[in-house]
Amino acid sequence: MAGRRGARSGRGWDAIPPRAGADAHPDQDSRDADARPGRNSRGADARPDRNSRGADAPRPEPRDESEVAREICLRQLAVRPRTRAELAKALARKEISDEVIAEVLDRYDEVGIIDDAAFARAWVSSRHHGRGLGRRALANELRQRGVDAEVATEALEAVDDEAEAETARALVDRKLRTARGAPDAVFRRLVAMLARKGYPAGVAIRAVKDALAERDAEAAEFADNLDADALADEAAGQ
Repeated sequence: MAGRRGARSGRGWDAIPPRAGADAHPDQDSRDADARPGRNSRGADARPDRNSRGADAPRPEPRDESEVAREICLRQLAVRPRTRAELAKALARKEISDEVIAEVLDRYDEVGIIDDAAFARAWVSSRHHGRGLGRRALANELRQRGVDAEVATEALEAVDDEAEAETARALVDRKLRTARGAPDAVFRRLVAMLARKGYPAGVAIRAVKDALAERDAEAAEFADNLDADALADEAAGQ
């Protein structure tokens, strides 16, 4: 038995080779860490400094202010036509200098990219026929967009008294199809509607009176008792 134990000691437990790991090499973890690519010796120290790399990169040249101004104008004009005043306001909001604003817009005037007179004519035609606006409302909208008073007046000549009266009547006829209530209440609502659209009191009152006179007997009787001229004078004096 003693011999067998000795043999076992020589070829058994003592003969088993040590495991690969901490028992085999106490410094294995550090050797593995040192050997891993991108770590320790080749890791953080080997990575380039992003901040220093960014600082070394060439900085873009500052853009020319006139070029920036032109791009702003073209983006504005791509949405809809603009007046000179509208473009100048957009450029000022972007802190473009007054000198550059004048230079760019003068050039656009020369080549016809902006034309306040053409803008005013197109605006009047579109808003009168599309929205049924009267001359007073149209003049206010042109003024808000910076159109010169003389230029606006010329554009508004396209809507004369006859055209304004016809448009007012068409608006009233459309609203009367669905209007409900007593004739006096309907009359007040329709006159107020035309006033909001920029029609003078006289035009509005006559348009509603004439439309009510053709609606039904009750409305016609109410319309016959209206003095359109007196009501218009009263409204003008308020």
